[in-house]
Amino acid sequence: MRANLRRTHAQKGRRQVGSCRLRLPEVTSYSQPVPHPVPDVIRFLLFPCFAVKGSIDEPRKALVEPRPWGPLWTWLTLSLCLIFSPLVQAAETENQARESINEFQYKSALQASQQAIGVTLGDHPLTDDQGRALSLSDFRGKPLVLSLIYTSCYHTCPMTTRHLSKVVEKAREALGTDSFAVALLGFDAQHDSPQAMRYFAGKQGVEDADWYLLSASGDTVNALTQELGFAFFSSPNGFDHIVQASIIDADGRIYRQVYGEVFDTPLLVEPLKELVLGRPKPGQTFMSDLLDKVRFFCTTYDPSRDAYHFDYSLFIGMAIGALIIIWGTVFIVRALLQGRHPPAA
Repeated sequence: MRANLRRTHAQKGRRQVGSCRLRLPEVTSYSQPVPHPVPDVIRFLLFPCFAVKGSIDEPRKALVEPRPWGPLWTWLTLSLCLIFSPLVQAAETENQARESINEFQYKSALQASQQAIGVTLGDHPLTDDQGRALSLSDFRGKPLVLSLIYTSCYHTCPMTTRHLSKVVEKAREALGTDSFAVALLGFDAQHDSPQAMRYFAGKQGVEDADWYLLSASGDTVNALTQELGFAFFSSPNGFDHIVQASIIDADGRIYRQVYGEVFDTPLLVEPLKELVLGRPKPGQTFMSDLLDKVRFFCTTYDPSRDAYHFDYSLFIGMAIGALIIIWGTVFIVRALLQGRHPPAA
């Protein structure tokens, strides 16, 4: 009977279900291995507890008997689960707390940095890379780009300095070489000596870029970084700090903060353009101020070249518009004058 049933199933290749015909695979034997429905983990935990006696080919005749040490294995397994489960949960909770703390610290650091905009910096004593004494008031009179680094940094600070150098060159091409000053200040007062600052600048290729390389005492660093809204603290890798460059106006007030190791060129150049060309300078003549205004409106950013250039089309358009206004004004005035004084008959 079973043999006939098997042949019948093997020969029947198709069955009618509704209006669809399903092609069934040919089955030659019902003794083929079937994937075990029990997960491997459960089988691993239960294998030491039970023994299977009988034929595997005939599962109905197989007998499952508990092993002598089965209860002991179960007790050990449950004990380990109860012991390590709280430890795993505690580790996950600690990681989540650490991530939330880091996020909170970054948010608070960014908030403090933004709140520093508009603050007038004090006259802090500094030292350049030649050992000469300076003060922050020596930079008054034109805008200043101030970037804080520490010389033992091997990744973030070098990347930030090299990118800042590229953007500064583009800003000087658009606004003038002497239109603003650039300074690096080492905030690791214990190690950022004038020699270390000069060595760091040489490694980043800015030793001949007409930058000021500044060092300061610990008290000066703490006071100045607090005014700048620059947050930093020691860590196993050196220092953790917010990456920012501060743009300071000619009066010593913080005008803008620029963040990131790599940032878009307009984020630095546009504030400098506003300070250099958009504001009148003390003792500046009318014509000089007018030329600055023209340069301010005609100096535009080209994203395709990632550079600024003087757009003559804007200047020509402004000139044509001015001529049209002047010609229209003259025409209207002449018409009014002719209306008041009609020609004699």
